[in-house]
Amino acid sequence: MIEVDQVGDVVRIKLSREDGGRALYWTAVYLLDDVLIDTGCAYTVDDLLGFLDGRTVRTAVNTHSHEDHVAGNRALQERFGCEVFAHPAAVPVIARVPLLQPYRELVWGYPEPAVVNPLGPTVETGRFRLEVVDTPGHSQDHVAFVERDRGWCFSGDLFVGPRPKAVRPDEDVAAMVRSMERLAALETGTGDLVLFTGLGKVVDDGRGALLECAAYLRDLARRVRELARSGRTPPEIRDELFGGESVLDRLTDGHYSAENMVRALLASNLHP
Repeated sequence: MIEVDQVGDVVRIKLSREDGGRALYWTAVYLLDDVLIDTGCAYTVDDLLGFLDGRTVRTAVNTHSHEDHVAGNRALQERFGCEVFAHPAAVPVIARVPLLQPYRELVWGYPEPAVVNPLGPTVETGRFRLEVVDTPGHSQDHVAFVERDRGWCFSGDLFVGPRPKAVRPDEDVAAMVRSMERLAALETGTGDLVLFTGLGKVVDDGRGALLECAAYLRDLARRVRELARSGRTPPEIRDELFGGESVLDRLTDGHYSAENMVRALLASNLHP
């Protein structure tokens, strides 16, 4: 399933596996001149190639190594002969078949391994220059691509909403907060920072959204530590703060959960 629209000079391509005429989970790919930012999941490779047929794709870049952002790499290399780039730590991950939980196999599928190159400090698209900014947290190999003159930020999965309640066990929430604050502090030619997120949502006040989420997580860390000092266990803290477990816990067999968020915050060094 594919939906395409134009956001100024950016082509937004939303992709999802289809189930009964409905999208299971949207993942966004962005086309800027002849550069593709992320390449979608295994189930949507044909949709992406069909849209790109007749166009020129010189380069593709990945925000991180997760299967819903890299599965088109190999097909794009074979179809267009383009180069693909990712964070140096992502290069060996993308080159092998990942281990996926059942829900990830169902929603996104296994990507074909691909040989990709390590990113440099910038990516040239023709009319624009994208600055590569390290933004670990959601994964340790996560980057954002920032066009400073236009105030654009292609933020991958760093930001999904202002008040997240669940994370994966391998996410580093403290690093995530620092990455959000790093992006929010960047100066741009417009003064604004527009987020083009991995879910396909475009956030006009990206600077405000990032700072709101970072402040929320810092305050949540304070509350989690206070409850832990009073003798509460992680499940009790989860119930106190969130009113129970996230629906994502059931859908992902516990891989995404509110209890993971509590444990990540207890392990963090975040302060308000």
